[in-house]
Amino acid sequence: MAHVINDSCISCGTCEGECPVGAISEGDGKFVIDADSCIDCGACEGACPTGAISAE
Repeated sequence: MAHVINDSCISCGTCEGECPVGAISEGDGKFVIDADSCIDCGACEGACPTGAISAE
């Protein structure tokens, strides 16, 4: 299961730098995770300062 970013995202970009496979990119108003690329490692979830990332 891929991780997802909810509307609590403040577009700080912290998660993007933590993703080892580059599955996170800036979307329209918040960052998004490409489910096909996500390896479900959880690195982004721990890095998010607002807790906007969770397992799908």
